[in-house]
Amino acid sequence: MNKHIFFDNLTANIGALVSGSKKFFAENTDSPAFEKLITSIELSVPDINSEGTFEVGATSKITGELDPAFRVEKWLGTDHPTIIYHHGNNERPFDYSKGAKNSFMGIFMKARNKFDANLIAVRAPFHNGSLKEYQQKMLHLIDFMAMISASVKLNESIIKKLRELSSAPVITGGISLGGWVTNLHRCYFNSSTAYVPLLAGAYLGELFLNSKYRKLASNLVFQEPEKIRQLMNFNDDFRKVKNGNVFPLLAIYDRYIEYDVQKKSYEGHPVRAIENGHVTGSLNTGALRNHILQVLQNSTKPEDSFNAFPGKS
Repeated sequence: MNKHIFFDNLTANIGALVSGSKKFFAENTDSPAFEKLITSIELSVPDINSEGTFEVGATSKITGELDPAFRVEKWLGTDHPTIIYHHGNNERPFDYSKGAKNSFMGIFMKARNKFDANLIAVRAPFHNGSLKEYQQKMLHLIDFMAMISASVKLNESIIKKLRELSSAPVITGGISLGGWVTNLHRCYFNSSTAYVPLLAGAYLGELFLNSKYRKLASNLVFQEPEKIRQLMNFNDDFRKVKNGNVFPLLAIYDRYIEYDVQKKSYEGHPVRAIENGHVTGSLNTGALRNHILQVLQNSTKPEDSFNAFPGKS
């Protein structure tokens, strides 16, 4: 067993131990489909013309109040491209303190000057409180799916607001949880210039059913596996989008977002692979940053130039 697999396995085992009876979807596995949840959510964002943090009041006609937010970390103006980035599971994207779980800080803030672009970080619902509060929400599949759906809708609202002011490129990206958000946004809106899902695919159900991450799923998940697949896998809708505007990065030794499983999401699109697992890949901020920078560089070129984007690295 190499170190990349070891750390993924160890993290899953510890996570399962810590979560105890509060595993994912331990109380209920019922939910409407993503598309219905996304449609049910109403929110509005202010004009985007300066740096700052913006709490967004969001309401779902199905699940009620949600609390997404976004932070404009770097604003160069409407004549520059914009990168909208979504964090991973249980991160705190606005916390820049030492030791904070914050991939936005690692990828972007530690190399802020390398990005000739506006930088916006999105915060998913339920990521502004304690781990205990988050775990309580994750006992219900509908809350997990509504959380993702609200982030998708917030991304679209931000993009619409940017498009009112500018025709500059917009790049939507994110890691793990944020990668699922990225791909779902492409499924149902496809309004960004480019999409950069990191360590994610379109087979979300397989994360809980078959990967090492299944240790964090409740027994209810395994009682109705086809129901979970039907609700959470969105590969069929993803394939319907034919634009060559998605530039995924996967990790070969990832035990959660399994390379051989999730690569199938991207048939016909170039996939960059790094020799990491999920944990070590998330920490490989240099590779993640360089991948995003290359997409940023290509985003200012004609769309056809994306077809030459390299695959494996």
